[in-house]
Amino acid sequence: MREKKFHAKTRRRKGEILSPTGERNLVENRDRSGGGLKASPLFLVLAAALLWSTGGLFIKWTSLSAFELTFGRSLLAALTVAFFTRREGYRPNMMTVLTSLLYAGLLLLFVVATKLTTAANAIFLQYTAPIYVLILEPLIYKEKFRRADLIAVTVCVAGMSLFFVGKLEPRDVSGNLTALASGLCFAFYILLLRHPHSQRVNRAASVIYGNLLLVIFTAPAGIAAFGHMTVGDALSVAYLGIFQIGVAYTLFTLGMARGVRSLDAGIVGYIEPVLNPVWVFLILGEQPSTWAIVGGGIIIAAVASHTVWGARKSKQKADAAPVH
Repeated sequence: MREKKFHAKTRRRKGEILSPTGERNLVENRDRSGGGLKASPLFLVLAAALLWSTGGLFIKWTSLSAFELTFGRSLLAALTVAFFTRREGYRPNMMTVLTSLLYAGLLLLFVVATKLTTAANAIFLQYTAPIYVLILEPLIYKEKFRRADLIAVTVCVAGMSLFFVGKLEPRDVSGNLTALASGLCFAFYILLLRHPHSQRVNRAASVIYGNLLLVIFTAPAGIAAFGHMTVGDALSVAYLGIFQIGVAYTLFTLGMARGVRSLDAGIVGYIEPVLNPVWVFLILGEQPSTWAIVGGGIIIAAVASHTVWGARKSKQKADAAPVH
């Protein structure tokens, strides 16, 4: 009789795993963002990074200003993510509020940084985020520091340095500090997506509310843009909002919900600045420098190696886990 009660309490209910005492386990079988997609979590993050990398191409195609573009892109992104995660609900908690502010901050600060300094400075300094995550994640989540993580981050930062040889300008202090702030926001955003409080609600809600904050902030410029927006502008904004941000962040938050570490997500994210000029070169013919090609090759090799290594480690853990 006791054995039956034990199994009754440990069975899964609506995607939950209950402990023998009937308490909720924070590890959920059903993800709280993105429905029932079946894919390796790390490759969901990789797919998101590939979509993010197409942003530069479509931004170059439009004649809209940064704020005009942000208004339309963020509005469509919020609607897209809300559609894909509608079954998970939109109820926020305090962690949702915090991650929404961090999300809005990282996007807005990056736009401001590109106005105050060079695009190279802004991109390079924003992608210092994995360095902060490398240091903070083991401290916040009491995890073992991995030598492989240090090697991957070091190689990626070295590759990024080659990517921007001759383009980084240290004199633009205010713009550089703004870009660093954007990187900090990105680091804390992906760190807090792993927090237990984020697991209790739809993690993608931070993307929805963060984009709505940006819509409110950029509304004057965005509304005024309707008077001179071309068909090409509208198509660019539609792609950027629906796919480059909406679908991408749905995949990203789904990957995080399925257990991707914050640092792994940050390292895979290095694919974005590498592929961004590749798409521009293939479509618009802008030739990247030799240093950029070498640096990009180094980063892709490092990310690929780290991704495959991470996938194997996850598979080994899954195979070793006891089956109840």
